[in-house]
Amino acid sequence: MKMKHIFEQGKPGNERVLLLLHGTGGTEKDLLPVASMIDPDASVLSVRGNILENGMPRFFKRLREGVFDEEDLINRTKELNEFLAEAADAYDFDRNKVVAIGYSNGANIAGSLLFHYEKSLEGALLFHPMVPRRGIQLPVQKSLPVFIGAGENDPICPAQETVDLKQMLEDAGAQLTDHWERSGHQLTESEVKAGRNWYEKHLI
Repeated sequence: MKMKHIFEQGKPGNERVLLLLHGTGGTEKDLLPVASMIDPDASVLSVRGNILENGMPRFFKRLREGVFDEEDLINRTKELNEFLAEAADAYDFDRNKVVAIGYSNGANIAGSLLFHYEKSLEGALLFHPMVPRRGIQLPVQKSLPVFIGAGENDPICPAQETVDLKQMLEDAGAQLTDHWERSGHQLTESEVKAGRNWYEKHLI
């Protein structure tokens, strides 16, 4: 498999797999504590981005901050989607039971899965995401539960990005919950707890 990753088997009886996608400069270990807060009994598939930007791992290239390389985004989204199928075979988990937990750049690639592939995820927790692409027709994501965590004073992800992303996914049929903090781009403990409460309500 082409992507560096960690797989941890969950407790018997829990078929859910949490797909962890780090932010720029992170590694596959970054979000493990978040996964244990969201669902400690689930399996974990934590992936490292294949792109390096000044030595920092990312999931796709960008032209500058806030401006994505769309061609690379499309290719890397396809690569991640294919990796999930390979991982499901390799680790014998249900491909339809994957819930993404992404932060920043990782939230963007998770959002891109939803923008390009129907039924690519069972649900998603997107912390500080941006709109992956504009001006495209999204696949149907009927009743797909999605949580968006956002900061009112986020300098990297403007509030309008969250508003637009929520609307675009709702238009595709997804069920959106947004949670706002009076913070910047950092992932806060209260934000993760809000995500856990949402997860317990919508996905357990």
